[in-house]
Amino acid sequence: MMELLASIHCYFWSPSRTICLWMSLVLLLQYSKTVVSKSDYLIGLGSYDITGPAADVNMMGYANAEQIASGIHFRLRARSFIVAEPQGKRVVFVNLDACMASQLVTIKVIERLKARYGELYTEQNVAISGIHTHAGPGGYLQYVVYLITSLGFVRQSFDVLVDGIEKSIIQAHENLRPGSIFVNKGELLDASVNRSPSAYLNNPASERRKHKYDVDKEMTLLKFVDDQWGPVGSFNWFATHGTSMSRTNSLISGDNKGAAARFMEDWFEKNGIKSSDTNESGSDGLPRRVSNIIPNIHDDNNKLLELATSFRSSPGSPATQTMSVARRVRGALKQAEKPGFVSAFCQTNCGDVSPNVLGAFCTDTGLPCDFNHSTCGGKNELCYGRGPGYPDEFESTRIIGERQFRKAVDLFEKASEQLKGEVDYRHTYIDFSQLEVTLTKVGGGSEVVKTCPAAMGFAFAAGTTDGPGAFDFKQGDDQGNPFWRLVRDVLKTPDKKQVDCQHPKPILLDTGEMKQPYDWAPSVLPIQILRIGQFVILSVPGEFTTMSGRRLRNAVKTVLTRSGNGEFGSNTHVVIAGLTNTYSQYVATLEEYQVQRYEGASTLYGPHTLSAYIQEFQKLATALIKGQPVEAGMPPPDLLQKQISLLTPVIMDSTPAGKNFGDVSSDVPANSTFKRGSTVTVVFWSSCPRNDLLTEGTFALVEMLQGKDTWTPMYDDDDFCLRFKWSRPSKLSPQSKATIEWIIPSSSSPGVYRIRHFGASKGLMGSIRHFTGSSSAFVVA
Repeated sequence: MMELLASIHCYFWSPSRTICLWMSLVLLLQYSKTVVSKSDYLIGLGSYDITGPAADVNMMGYANAEQIASGIHFRLRARSFIVAEPQGKRVVFVNLDACMASQLVTIKVIERLKARYGELYTEQNVAISGIHTHAGPGGYLQYVVYLITSLGFVRQSFDVLVDGIEKSIIQAHENLRPGSIFVNKGELLDASVNRSPSAYLNNPASERRKHKYDVDKEMTLLKFVDDQWGPVGSFNWFATHGTSMSRTNSLISGDNKGAAARFMEDWFEKNGIKSSDTNESGSDGLPRRVSNIIPNIHDDNNKLLELATSFRSSPGSPATQTMSVARRVRGALKQAEKPGFVSAFCQTNCGDVSPNVLGAFCTDTGLPCDFNHSTCGGKNELCYGRGPGYPDEFESTRIIGERQFRKAVDLFEKASEQLKGEVDYRHTYIDFSQLEVTLTKVGGGSEVVKTCPAAMGFAFAAGTTDGPGAFDFKQGDDQGNPFWRLVRDVLKTPDKKQVDCQHPKPILLDTGEMKQPYDWAPSVLPIQILRIGQFVILSVPGEFTTMSGRRLRNAVKTVLTRSGNGEFGSNTHVVIAGLTNTYSQYVATLEEYQVQRYEGASTLYGPHTLSAYIQEFQKLATALIKGQPVEAGMPPPDLLQKQISLLTPVIMDSTPAGKNFGDVSSDVPANSTFKRGSTVTVVFWSSCPRNDLLTEGTFALVEMLQGKDTWTPMYDDDDFCLRFKWSRPSKLSPQSKATIEWIIPSSSSPGVYRIRHFGASKGLMGSIRHFTGSSSAFVVA
């Protein structure tokens, strides 16, 4: 202010006003630089398609060998953010629409990043986390136990993940610009329930009394604001399983979290930050991108019908590979310079948390399942959790996704606490198969215990109320049975040391000690802390239960806030990023482990697994506070060259005599008029989607007629309302069909529409040819 006053004084009193004026302008410019808020960080966000093979490949999550992909509900994406100090460190967080991260994928992504950027992005500061959808293609992990139902390694699933993650990070890197980050948090009460309440109740009552709910209801959100463009994205963490889609679903889907991300990105593209009234999106509650852009110029339904009848289905014809990409709806809406808005709904401590909020019921009687074992008449196969849209799993997915989306919008618009402070990280590899853990005794003193080589209990095979297992297994089984012990012993008989170490878990699969044809389970795991000012992310390679996550967060926060150096205070935010960098199943508390429900039986490294995590994360947090390095540890193996694949390749595609790829097999009825809310179905002669994943493209497209002959893209296979279903008459048949279903949104504009299909066929000699076809036109009134 003194400089400003001096310049004014100079202007009025100096005999050389011209010189003084220039001096004043210089001072004013200098003054303006000091009063404008300077960004603490560089921020960049990116997003890329990772959809994977939509045919023949087993889905990852339920371990159901019969759940084979056969189409797309909506596409999967990798979403990334980078935060960097202008002259300092940086961190990368990648959120995957995938069941979990893979150690092998992480290894190969880091190799590519090092080849491109040197030591700028390494395993130290890059975190890759999965949302835990159970509706994505499997076969991309490197350990045997996670590849059995997918018939081994699936190179196509693996490659699309590595490529997509790398490209999303490249986007984020190229988008790096000065910006700010804001944090907000709030309760979301109706999107999660505890699916193992009997195990949760085994935790100390004194500890349970500290918490209002038996699952974490808090959502924590980061809002990214570019200095020039304004808001450019948001990432949030909330605990609920990706199991709204059932174990019998065969359409690739991001489940409720992937849906929430679609809804929020579309909401922002339409509304920006102008309005928080998401009800404007349409009576079905979902945001729309394009429908309201095109004015309703046709009021006469007869004229619309007359116009529609002039467009009959076109025969299948050759197409370029880029045609489907060029016709995508989202691609058409992007502004050339402004980065697209990226919204990610990340996973946290979801181990015992279900989105099936109505509870678990017996399919034969309709009564609630047994409380302790989740059985019906002793059978686990009959006990299923029900989502809010029961019996429609698509509706349940929409509802749980929309509830997360609406809460995220509320937090996004009200976010005001700005992140300030250093960007930093710590990472190490730990061998969890033989880790010594020091425990404090209740009466004082301490004792040293050890973790165990990985093993899975009998209750693992029982599954959960989200996806029951088979045979006569049940949750809460701490004994096992003689028959399955004999079956187990054919593979590997655990020795007494392992049995005692894992007690009271009865061992079904001694995976940590099974090495043929290569490792069945991981032993070396990465753990990592990322810091952005007062916001801290704990990257964990598994599914922590509710109470396990609370204990870990509290332990780390205690280390940070009691450090005494003033960097962290009461406003310190600590979130757990579950299923990150690799996968090692569950982490239950010691008390929950005793009950041996699914989560306890799937806690691989024995009863002290959680204590081991807490001990090692406290070390990382201490090193972070003191600015000290940590030992890198022995890295996990790279098993890519040992992978085995038994999945049959696509030999060739064909059509019946006289038919082309892309021809319509079943068209819309002639002179059709459909009301909003109804379903339009068209069937095309098609080919196997594995021939070309059409990455950043689409297999299905809804177009609207503008004028007399201009077709505008309206919805594609990345939309919740458009489903691409693929089928062949028999497993070995070279012929196949694509069924495209469009559930007409209530916000769709009246007009003339048609449905198109894109694909790629494989000839006998291996050549790939792209094709397209379209339905007859029809009217939406």
